[in-house]
Amino acid sequence: MKQRTAVLSVVSNATLILLKVVAGTLTGSVAILTEAIHSSVDLVASIVAVLSIRVAEEPADREHAYGHDKVENLAAAIEAVLILLGSALIAFAALRRLIRGGSDHDYGVGIAVLVISAVVNLVVSTLVARGGRVTGSPALEGDAAHLRTDALSTLGVLAALVLVDLTGAQWIDPVAALIVAAVIVITGLRLLARAGQVLVDQSLPADAVTRVEAEIAGFAERGVVGFHALRTRSAGSRRYVDVHIQFRSGTSLEDAHRVAHELQDQVTTALGGADVLIHIEPADRVRPGQQLKTR
Repeated sequence: MKQRTAVLSVVSNATLILLKVVAGTLTGSVAILTEAIHSSVDLVASIVAVLSIRVAEEPADREHAYGHDKVENLAAAIEAVLILLGSALIAFAALRRLIRGGSDHDYGVGIAVLVISAVVNLVVSTLVARGGRVTGSPALEGDAAHLRTDALSTLGVLAALVLVDLTGAQWIDPVAALIVAAVIVITGLRLLARAGQVLVDQSLPADAVTRVEAEIAGFAERGVVGFHALRTRSAGSRRYVDVHIQFRSGTSLEDAHRVAHELQDQVTTALGGADVLIHIEPADRVRPGQQLKTR
């Protein structure tokens, strides 16, 4: 599913780039040409997403014992950098047109192309975002963010071209392109921040950690008396949980092992899928303040 969704994004971006380049050339609109640059960045990002998903799905090996999931997060960071680069190119082209000025053109073709582009991007971004939610893929989520931003910026440029066509005020065209560049910068920085959080092993959201603690508390009557060193992180679409579980004195190793496996299953279900590692410890390892609070 990941691959099919990513390929859909690549095909739609390639088609829209061609349409925007033709429309921008015919109308002479810097805003349309910057939209083509924006879509080109999205195309590269979509290709990166396709390749990263393929690598991330490869099984763990000797050199990558924890798998290749973080490749998707690395891809998201690369996509963010490409977005920022694209915004710089757009700003440069817009400022040059604003300084040099422009001549009157017929924007009818450009307006029609932008309407088609906005509709296609909204539809495709919805499909890609749905695929990202279902699979938990950060690469697809990042790609969907690009497409949504592209659709919104396209609508903004569309409104600007309509104003230019109605009023003849040519300065609106490059100003619209500068606004697009600003929107893209914000999207790129947000995406870069999200990718960076995963790459530095930031903990799972507070609500996910709370669910883990609640599941552990639910085993208080099964011999679990405390826990500590609860650590969580994510890599790609996979979540990881490590925790030390302390058992009541006298609990046999067999019983502790069986309960630990049941707890692993419960945590995995509570998080909608996770790799859970539990370290078993005796009750005499419970430090003050670590006693289990039962529900």
